[in-house]
Amino acid sequence: MWVPDASRSVGVCTSLLSRELRDDYMRRIKDEAEKTRSQHKGKKGQGPHYPIAEARRHGLITDWKKYVPPVPVVTGVKVFRDYPLAEIAKVIDWTPFFQTWELAGRYPAILQDKVVGEAARNLFDDAKRMLARIIEEKWLGAAAVIGLFPANSIGDDVEVYTDESRAEIATTFHFLRQQMVKPLDKPNQCLADLVAPKESGVRDYVGAFAVTAGIGIDERVAAYEEKHDDYNAIMLKALADRLAEAFAELMHQRVRREFWGYASDEALSVEEIIDEKYRGIRPAPGYPACPEHTEKGLLFGLLNAPAEAGITLTESFAMLPTAAVSGFYFSHPESQYFAVAKIDRDQVEDYARRKGVSLQEIERWLAPNLSYEPDAKLAA
Repeated sequence: MWVPDASRSVGVCTSLLSRELRDDYMRRIKDEAEKTRSQHKGKKGQGPHYPIAEARRHGLITDWKKYVPPVPVVTGVKVFRDYPLAEIAKVIDWTPFFQTWELAGRYPAILQDKVVGEAARNLFDDAKRMLARIIEEKWLGAAAVIGLFPANSIGDDVEVYTDESRAEIATTFHFLRQQMVKPLDKPNQCLADLVAPKESGVRDYVGAFAVTAGIGIDERVAAYEEKHDDYNAIMLKALADRLAEAFAELMHQRVRREFWGYASDEALSVEEIIDEKYRGIRPAPGYPACPEHTEKGLLFGLLNAPAEAGITLTESFAMLPTAAVSGFYFSHPESQYFAVAKIDRDQVEDYARRKGVSLQEIERWLAPNLSYEPDAKLAA
């Protein structure tokens, strides 16, 4: 099952696990899939692509002789345990919460919507009541680990160093580049472009993080499910997800203002923070700018996230507790979110070589991004 946003997964899983809903839901999904397949066959192929070497020549250009990367106030790993939920709750983005319940609209306007307004208000009242109990009775625990490290790029990779001597490599992150042919004023973006090349001699930095607001959630959800109270079980999961995303937002703000400090005078409202009016980005493995999930393993190893924050990875690189967020911090003033989109075999082969794994394994992880059909015989 595919959903456009992680917040939609709760409704999907509920339908799949329900005896009453499952069969009808699966029939509807299969019908939609067949319709999508038929439509796809009638479409023209994606637009032209550059060979990967040419795409790199069209990457984001920074004059590293003029730009001086900000030096973090604090380097290395920093751990936060039992973080106050009340502080996290102040920066919750409520819009995805309503999407979890299939109510379309942007908060707070959705509360006055002519069609779904009443349902949204009732749902929001229930959510606020449960959130108050979560905070007051400490139903959930929140923990985070962040790290700011010396780093430089080498091609589309980013080397992360153990200390300022830059003599020892702690890990190397591997990123992908857009290959579609674009107007000359639009670069073929890659996250590695946001970090100074090693040959430039410029001392740059990169950050990483893993946060959760779901510690202890399994027992609470199980208690609701034992009572067949699916509504409150889903409500708790949805609120934990919102708290985790808010925690990621809050830690990013603290990184910008305190720990990296390149925006120490930042004074944005909650609405401006939700609308990403700040400098820098925090892309996550598995999302459009870095769609390949196995990089999460390197990130967790760098941060020692299981020991420091209690967040582990499954064999498919899903995070446990599920109310968790992880990713990278980039401070470059021109950094922005983007989608790698479809990529060609030449880049996939290069990426597999850089990671030291087989082409077939990488094709499996990058299946949604491939512009070509993998060789079925080799895959077998």
